[in-house]
Amino acid sequence: MIEDKKDKNSSNSNLYKDYAPYLGLGIQLAATIVIMVFVGIWLDGKFNTSPYLTLVFSFLGIFTGMYHFIKSVTRLDK
Repeated sequence: MIEDKKDKNSSNSNLYKDYAPYLGLGIQLAATIVIMVFVGIWLDGKFNTSPYLTLVFSFLGIFTGMYHFIKSVTRLDK
């Protein structure tokens, strides 16, 4: 019984070690997009150019976030 628990715990531990690098990638992607949207909204309010800078920074956030996401996944797969 005790050995079974140890085996199960060690297999769970190995599973977490395998997937731990991937857990933060979604949060990083979402945070990049949200931060860039808020920067665009702030700049639109400052320069009175609504909605142009919000759109530009939104797309910039999407492309930047996806670039880092893909770069991180390919680096982790090696």
